[in-house]
Amino acid sequence: MTKQGKNPRQREHQANERTFLAWLRTSISLIGFGLAIARFGLFLRQFQTVTTQNLVQNYSLVNSEILGMSLVIAGVIVVGLAALRYNRVYWQIEQESYQPSRVTIWLISGVIMLLGILSIPLVWVGRESTPKTKPPQPSGYLPKGRY
Repeated sequence: MTKQGKNPRQREHQANERTFLAWLRTSISLIGFGLAIARFGLFLRQFQTVTTQNLVQNYSLVNSEILGMSLVIAGVIVVGLAALRYNRVYWQIEQESYQPSRVTIWLISGVIMLLGILSIPLVWVGRESTPKTKPPQPSGYLPKGRY
């Protein structure tokens, strides 16, 4: 004989919870990538300013700060959608009327694809705009007037 717990739909609720946790991990990854991209872009801009001794202004519509912030916002939205989906599926399981929906999957996939496409110019332009630094001087080199 099999022993049923207090809730005969326990397996369905646990599967729903695992799905929610997978969406939560995805949103944490999006937020983390967004923060990393935004901070790395800031680091590169500061590095370029230091090496070229010129203040570098980036007023481009597609830059690392905007892409990073977009990923953070997308991560926050994914958390909200995951919570709504979890709650909806919970009640559908309780009412024994579960109907799978692919709208959330298509929505999240579209947003992530759009953000990925927007990152292509950053990679392409960043590759061409790396600062040209002076070659390193020999270790015994002393500039004039500094000895």
